[in-house]
Amino acid sequence: MDSDQADALSDMDSEYRRLHDEHHAHEERLQVLGAKPRLSEDEEIEEKRLKKEKLAIKDRMEAIARNHRAGVAH
Repeated sequence: MDSDQADALSDMDSEYRRLHDEHHAHEERLQVLGAKPRLSEDEEIEEKRLKKEKLAIKDRMEAIARNHRAGVAH
């Protein structure tokens, strides 16, 4: 999905917008963690959790996008 489509979906669907914002926040935090030369045990756990959550969020966003595309086709 390109950026324009994601923006349009964010305007139309509040859940998609919330998920998009959450995905972005996870990405920012992962970048902070990735910039550290060494992670504590708690940070390693957080990093793994964030990666899993980010993937789940992305899957849900894709499902919403598919539903909108299917709705437009009808």
